[in-house]
Amino acid sequence: MSTAGRWGSAPRRHRGGDDPVRLSESLGAVAHRLGVGDAATVGPLFARWPELVGDAVAAHVRPLRIDGDTLVVSVDHPAWAAQLHHLGPDILARIADEYGPAATPSRLQVKVRR
Repeated sequence: MSTAGRWGSAPRRHRGGDDPVRLSESLGAVAHRLGVGDAATVGPLFARWPELVGDAVAAHVRPLRIDGDTLVVSVDHPAWAAQLHHLGPDILARIADEYGPAATPSRLQVKVRR
């Protein structure tokens, strides 16, 4: 199977042999393949999640992916799903303050982990 087949339609430059590939290109292809969103947005957002939402929220809520304009998160208990319906606008506003409105999801989708 060719590399293009494994990575779907993710943009990448063709490299021959064992030529090095930029990490950003590799992460972009992996993010595309996993369906988590744009690596330039997802990486920093996920890495700084506890800082953005606070340790108490981060202990129960994990970001999963950015799907279009929607940040999909998982929670460890249904009570946290209810709590996020109230906290969601504040969380999205903090993300917008940090990364700018163009790179910020406008909706929050919550899934309960089982």
